[in-house]
Amino acid sequence: MEIRLRPYTESDLLAIRRIWNEVVAAGNAFPGEKELSLQECRDFFAAQTRTAVGEIDGRVEGVYILHPNNIGRAAHIANASYAVSAAARGKGLGEALVRDSLEQLRPCGFAGLQFNAVVATNRTALALYDKLGFVRVGTIPGGYRLADGSFVDIHICYHAAPDAAKPRAGGQK
Repeated sequence: MEIRLRPYTESDLLAIRRIWNEVVAAGNAFPGEKELSLQECRDFFAAQTRTAVGEIDGRVEGVYILHPNNIGRAAHIANASYAVSAAARGKGLGEALVRDSLEQLRPCGFAGLQFNAVVATNRTALALYDKLGFVRVGTIPGGYRLADGSFVDIHICYHAAPDAAKPRAGGQK
């Protein structure tokens, strides 16, 4: 099994739309409730500071986005989202995507990476973030509504950019 990461291209849109919408439909990780149309997908992924895909044996099975977490004076801290197809989970692709996004922070002008809403029931993601050195800086009780209508906590997590020195103006595309 070979994992390869690369910037996305237009030819990846159908695959990343399928993967992204699969996570949206599951209703247990992403805040959005509406699946993306092909044009919405095209616009959304093109608007990010970085969109990268993960391939397993030449097939796109994952995607991540990296963009400023906020505007202006707080734009030097990034935010990211990751999606891995159900068929590819447990094969190390998610970890590869997160590691790559951390490596891309400085080249993209970011001093760190903040997650605003890691769903408490997403134990696999939380375990990975803990393993990679993210710090949980807060918890919002009942901050996420699962697909079944019940509410669970969300965690705010942070990781400084590797070799973090001085923050630079971030999020420049």
